[in-house]
Amino acid sequence: MTADRRRPRLREIGDEPDYRFTLANERTFLAWIRTALSLVAGGVAVVQFASDLGSRPHRLALGFILVGLSLVLAVSSYRRWFRVERAMRLGDPLPSTPMPLVISAGVAVAITLSVVFLAL
Repeated sequence: MTADRRRPRLREIGDEPDYRFTLANERTFLAWIRTALSLVAGGVAVVQFASDLGSRPHRLALGFILVGLSLVLAVSSYRRWFRVERAMRLGDPLPSTPMPLVISAGVAVAITLSVVFLAL
């Protein structure tokens, strides 16, 4: 006989949490995805439409920062959703994440560069 070596699905782990907590976790995930989409839109807008912001290389640098930040947020948002859902199912403490700091720092850098590019 062969042992079943597949990893258990999330729904098979622990106990079913109160649906309100699961829905709150999903809303948080969706808010992070909306923020990621907004950062992509901002990055595209800076590169394509903000000619007053400076030369094309300056706009590209700012656009890449915003789109890169969006990519990091989109990828990490699923990981966070999964970790929180798993913790709730197992009755563990909710995991922390550095993403609020990363997003805040990234947006602060983008704002600072925007002001510098406008001043040039």
